[in-house]
Amino acid sequence: MKMTIIGCGYLGATHAACMAELGHEVLGMDADIDKVAILSSGKAPFFERDLDALIAKHTATGRLKFTASYAEAASFADLHFIGVGTPQQPGRGNYDLSHLFDAALKLAPHLSTPAVIAVKSTVPVGTAPRLAELLQAAAPAGDLVEVAWNPEFLRESFAIDDTLRPDRIVLGFQNTHSWAESLLREAFAKIIDSCTATIVTDWATAELAKGAANSFLATKISYINAMAEVCEKSGADVTALADILGHDHRIGRHGMRPGLGFGGGCLPKDLRGFIARADELDAEDAVGILREADAINTRRRQHVIDLAHQELGPDLRGKRITVWGAAFKPETDDIRDSPALAVAQKLHDLGAYVTVTDPQALDNARKLHPELDYVEDPIAAAEDADLVLHLTEWHQFSTIDPKRLATPTTGHKVIDARGTLNTDHWREAGWIIRTLGRA
Repeated sequence: MKMTIIGCGYLGATHAACMAELGHEVLGMDADIDKVAILSSGKAPFFERDLDALIAKHTATGRLKFTASYAEAASFADLHFIGVGTPQQPGRGNYDLSHLFDAALKLAPHLSTPAVIAVKSTVPVGTAPRLAELLQAAAPAGDLVEVAWNPEFLRESFAIDDTLRPDRIVLGFQNTHSWAESLLREAFAKIIDSCTATIVTDWATAELAKGAANSFLATKISYINAMAEVCEKSGADVTALADILGHDHRIGRHGMRPGLGFGGGCLPKDLRGFIARADELDAEDAVGILREADAINTRRRQHVIDLAHQELGPDLRGKRITVWGAAFKPETDDIRDSPALAVAQKLHDLGAYVTVTDPQALDNARKLHPELDYVEDPIAAAEDADLVLHLTEWHQFSTIDPKRLATPTTGHKVIDARGTLNTDHWREAGWIIRTLGRA
């Protein structure tokens, strides 16, 4: 098949490369000329495991191309995926849909023949009818332009696998058994034929799917972090408690990792967007549990600040603190709503000298927080530190021998906010180590 991907950020670039891997001819379209140039050279403008190799493979074969022209995209294919960003509105929980509607308005005038617009962007429920009305009013093809909803469920650092081998495919239509459904089934035929669960539903249910899924995952993480607070007060071990709970098949261990909490561009945004839309629908009482999940997650960051005060005293001015981690999670350079950087910035505001290290995210962190210090080598970053904070669970940090740090550092204190450091090894090396969720 031929298809286009409108919007080549994290979602769109990944989807484009994976569709080419499935054998399709793909044209990625993005208004950012610099981004188009990078992608056309066979690279991604961000870090995602194995994505550069996949893009390079299919730009070389010619299956994958990129453009900045809406007209070229419209003439290339009948199936157009939209994967533009829908960030959280500043100071509010609502989604910012301006990029989505802008892309639709710029694509529509070039749609002179029947077309299917399959939206992957995460939106509040009720967006599909508005988008369909806009497209059909602005497109020369009129009501021959069909809108479908195809939410994504990607995990950063696992995005390729989640696209090619997903847990499920969700397809939402105004009318099932339509041309749009047959076109999308053809696009995902290899995945569907591998016995992947395929749910065909209405627009509204498909729109709710991503936000509902991420809200549930956020609640699960916040629940175990609430238990971590109880464990610290009672002398229990939250890691063992999580194992005990996880062996119940109704609960499951996956995703229930206690620690500093979640961040990134999806879970916080989708949780708050889901709450905001429920409020607009007068269903605010139904999402009270989600508000508490968000509050618990935010509280974890302040808890690390409180522990730093306990170790270094009420006045942090002049204290040297090293932060291991800038990305919101390992194996990515994404710093959106990063718990690690939020803690680092707060400590800086309190007067501490904060040095940050991360294997991938330092360039992005420098742009957002130029007031912090940055060192590439985690051991060098910890030299002369009064306190080391382990805030992103990179494998590189978890495998560091604490004996290599014992001599150059002065404080011999570490707070493990991710629970992946070997507590016994650190204590044997002479360190005072505190782990969230343990006495």
